[in-house]
Amino acid sequence: MKSNTIKELLTGEKLLQEVKVKGWIRTFRSNRFIALNDGSTINNIQCVVDFENTPENVLKQINTGAAVTISGTLIESQGKGQRVEIQVQDIEILGIANPEEYPIQPKKHSLEFLREKAHLRVRTSTFSAVMRVRSALSFAVHQYFQQNGFYYVNTPIITGSDAEGAGEMFRVTTLDAKKPPLNDKNEIDYKEDFFGKETNLTVSGQLEGEAYAMGLGKIYTFGPTFRAENSNTSRHLAEFWMIEPEVAFLDLDGNMDLAEDFIKYVVGYALDNCKDDLEFLEQRLLQEEKTKPQAERSEMKLTDKLRFVLENNFKRVSYTEAIEILKNSKPNKKKKFSYTIKEWGADLQSEHERYLVEKHFKAPVILFDYPAKIKAFYMRLNDDGKTVRAMDILFPGIGEIVGGAQREERYDVLKEKIKAMGIDEKELWWYLDLRKFGTATHSGFGLGFERLVLFTTGMTNIRDVIPFPRTPQNAEF
Repeated sequence: MKSNTIKELLTGEKLLQEVKVKGWIRTFRSNRFIALNDGSTINNIQCVVDFENTPENVLKQINTGAAVTISGTLIESQGKGQRVEIQVQDIEILGIANPEEYPIQPKKHSLEFLREKAHLRVRTSTFSAVMRVRSALSFAVHQYFQQNGFYYVNTPIITGSDAEGAGEMFRVTTLDAKKPPLNDKNEIDYKEDFFGKETNLTVSGQLEGEAYAMGLGKIYTFGPTFRAENSNTSRHLAEFWMIEPEVAFLDLDGNMDLAEDFIKYVVGYALDNCKDDLEFLEQRLLQEEKTKPQAERSEMKLTDKLRFVLENNFKRVSYTEAIEILKNSKPNKKKKFSYTIKEWGADLQSEHERYLVEKHFKAPVILFDYPAKIKAFYMRLNDDGKTVRAMDILFPGIGEIVGGAQREERYDVLKEKIKAMGIDEKELWWYLDLRKFGTATHSGFGLGFERLVLFTTGMTNIRDVIPFPRTPQNAEF
């Protein structure tokens, strides 16, 4: 007999039919009722065991965490909380789970504890829900771009350039760490390395993405990126996934239109296709909020926050206007901000971004035309000589979720900016070539996928929205 998923059984019309299902036992109570889950849905299916006709050696192995095959009849449930249940006729133990050793017992576990059990935490309701939402969002990303004429490009993971100019990169080398070859200056001779030069794990596929956009027109990348920032916060990972579209012949206004349309599409997809998981995560968040002081509680439920994004036009505000709003705000005047805004040119913090979204405009915000000094070298310089055609999208509860820009398409201007920022022009000769041969206006943005999953699921720590987090002093699993 073909096996069914639990999702199929709970949503289908197989009453009074013989069914077979495989999964992991969540609970076994009264020597009679198994709550079974196979990962296909947040919901368990109840399986009613006839303990009098079940061999004792089998009953002893029916423990939380065990993998089983259950065959029986799907009937209308006699109890509350479920529509159907399985009247068990046969149960086969596929894999035992010693209750004295299995750590994911049917009780509340802290998220910190579960991070130490990252190989098993997906068997909990919270993490299975998060990972199903993550999967749905990933599908929606590809579906959006494919439906809108974008080509998927796989940019290099190993690179010789630093797209962000931050220098926080992981080195890739085959040289002997104890006895590396030295040049005549007594420095490590990377000419002897595998690639014949110093190479790193990429922080962004943007630069290579631009090259392909200038031939294919519209492309997107969606892959792993790496940053060696020694930051142990709830918002930073050393390995994370980035979504980066690049579009030829697109200016900043078109870039803002694209980013808003894209985000609304993927959030809307999650709302339409992850109802059970989002409902569970919303209830989980409401319980968590009750433990916080009143002042720290969110004003919106999870699904309300998602609809807030869908139902509001994103407010477009220049950096200059935003600085004036923040300077004159009550939190700033009363020094309630941790970082007081004193003058134009300040780098905005999450608290400032959230104030603009949640308190002032009460809508998602797109800030644009940032000071050149606080943005990357590749952003197009405005005619005022002090701002660039950059844009950031700010969301409630999270602050910045997207960063993008119209790219600098003028050869001489880009060359001067590279020089001014102390970047080795030789490393970017090919990037400058794009400005010599058929240059044109082009734009793009980057969205950290984990930030999107964090926002959509209501989780508060980015380590809980990626299967196996990589952070300082932690590369377990």
